[in-house]
Amino acid sequence: MRKLLTIFVFLSFQFCMTQTYHFPEESAPHEGTWLQWPHHHQHGITYRNRVEKTWIDMTKALQTNEKVHIIAYDESEKEHITGVLQKAGVSLKNVDFKIYPTDDVWVRDNGPLFVKDKNNNILIEDWGFNGWGEKFDFENCDAVPSQIGRDLGIKVINLNDEMVNEGGSVETDGRGVLMACKSSVISQKKGSIRNKDITQQEAEDYFKKYYGVSKVIWLEGITGLDITDMHIDGFMKFINSSTMLTMGKDDLLDMGLSEKDINTLYAATNTKGEQYKKVYVPATKNNVKTAYGKQLDYKGSYVNYYVANGVVLVPNYGDVNDEVANKIIQKQYPDRKVIGIDVRNLYENGGMVHCVTQQQPAGNTVKQKAKAATTKSTDEEYEDEE
Repeated sequence: MRKLLTIFVFLSFQFCMTQTYHFPEESAPHEGTWLQWPHHHQHGITYRNRVEKTWIDMTKALQTNEKVHIIAYDESEKEHITGVLQKAGVSLKNVDFKIYPTDDVWVRDNGPLFVKDKNNNILIEDWGFNGWGEKFDFENCDAVPSQIGRDLGIKVINLNDEMVNEGGSVETDGRGVLMACKSSVISQKKGSIRNKDITQQEAEDYFKKYYGVSKVIWLEGITGLDITDMHIDGFMKFINSSTMLTMGKDDLLDMGLSEKDINTLYAATNTKGEQYKKVYVPATKNNVKTAYGKQLDYKGSYVNYYVANGVVLVPNYGDVNDEVANKIIQKQYPDRKVIGIDVRNLYENGGMVHCVTQQQPAGNTVKQKAKAATTKSTDEEYEDEE
């Protein structure tokens, strides 16, 4: 009897480990986009005033084709946001609000990861978030995925105890390949540790199970070069399962990539063993200057764009290469309209459009059990919600 029980437990464990989820490509139909609106509670009123126009412009561009879910710090901030949107002539028909305290705006990194299960239903993965290696406050932002799951009644798989994973640290091609930099996932250097003592194989196993990929491509990256320790979404993006968009060698070197990483990036192959076709966009011609006149000492990237229903939001910098990059990206998405989003003031703080957006795919959701807002990663039973 004990032997039979042991076999049953082992087989059950094996089933759980082989059950995987699928992270839909960004270009798949959206239910909506999540935004964490900037506020004055963490960095002051000047910060909010300088970056807020980027959120107004994104909301205006997105709301015509999908819902925009805005996370406001409190009711007072919600009133403020409503006012500035109305003043800008933005329709609120497809806009709704959730009231959650946040530490900052980077919902790509701390927000929910919406995935599909084997029945093609949508649920939330709540990965750990620790402020890019405990560089900044993070507890409010780390709570956002579970709060969304609770309020929407969507099942949440709690991965906080398994692995810290920021959305901007990975790129997937939608057909089985994930690419990431070791520096922002498994680095053990002081000030950059997300996952203490994690091995590369352990990280790959989590990615394969919870993103539904079969192949992980690693670049080394660089710790300490920026806050994120080199997120991959700043310099490469999969357009589809056969094509990637990135920058030329000189621009990548200027961003800090090593020759080795550039060679690995350019030589990357998909699950069929075919080398990805490459579309190149330039960096800005000049170092970026903020809208309020501060000269930065680095160029801007156009790769950090966001694909939504009917539109593609591309970071723009008031640079002569804005139009060049917009046209190149427009050719890759002929059924969508490219809209340039001024990110100059946001870029001073380390991010662009993709960093501050998070897609929710269209489709049926998985209802969470009433007794708990989240489940551990043992994947308990659940119901489908039409």
